[in-house]
Amino acid sequence: MATEAPVLVRRLAPALGAELGGIDFSRPAGELPIRALYRALLEHQLLLFRGQVLPPATQVAIARGFGEVQVHVMNQYHAGGFPELYRLSNVGDDGRPTGRHPDRGTLAWHTDGSWQRRTGQATMLYAERVPDEGGGTEWCDMYGAYDALDAQTRARLAGMRAIHNLDFSRSRRHAEEPMSDAQRRAVPPVDHPIVRTHPETGRKAIFLGDHAETIVGIDYAEGRSFIETLNARIVRPELVYSHRWQPRDFVIWDNRCTLHRALEYDTAQAARVIRRCTVLGEVPA
Repeated sequence: MATEAPVLVRRLAPALGAELGGIDFSRPAGELPIRALYRALLEHQLLLFRGQVLPPATQVAIARGFGEVQVHVMNQYHAGGFPELYRLSNVGDDGRPTGRHPDRGTLAWHTDGSWQRRTGQATMLYAERVPDEGGGTEWCDMYGAYDALDAQTRARLAGMRAIHNLDFSRSRRHAEEPMSDAQRRAVPPVDHPIVRTHPETGRKAIFLGDHAETIVGIDYAEGRSFIETLNARIVRPELVYSHRWQPRDFVIWDNRCTLHRALEYDTAQAARVIRRCTVLGEVPA
């Protein structure tokens, strides 16, 4: 049984995020207060835990406590013998930086798994190695983005659906390593409402980001322009939390009400190794 409960250490930003303490994630997953963690996630949207020893198997077990875990279609990123883990690393077999960014698509604002019919619920990142400068991650509150829209824009968005397409976002951000034909077939484009209602909090949030390609029912170019304009509009400085990673940081966030992006770093001089695991959620409503 779980004998611990998360303790609020500090709020990370006015809009979202909390650093929690009082939990040792190196313990067996069955002893962790998964339900309390999930309630905290619903309240804060993003949870930070410092100084955690988190083996790959434990990370997967924690994710399974939240729900079904995604096996990412980009299987070249699978990590440590666990298909549920997605490893973002610029480190070669010799342990030194290669100068290559593992996935430049992560540098654009997005939400994990929006290119699937069942989108991402929670994502869990664990930092193995981090740069001294750069290489952070930012999150933006999409509840707040919706609340900040004027009534006319909200009314216009209410019936709109965007087409999300991993092949589209991958090709324009990381074209030198395109998806294979088999990968494309496995994840065809899907459409989702731009305004989604969180299934548990009942709050409305903007659901868009870099995987969104165009808008259902209108001209492609017009849809592209609309999405680019709206993506720029919804990311507001007062809604953003910017995180500077420390080794052994563990972060969990709710994809249904946030966008996130990674920040640039010197891939030739600095090592960055991040291990990711995403829990599948629902079909957006």
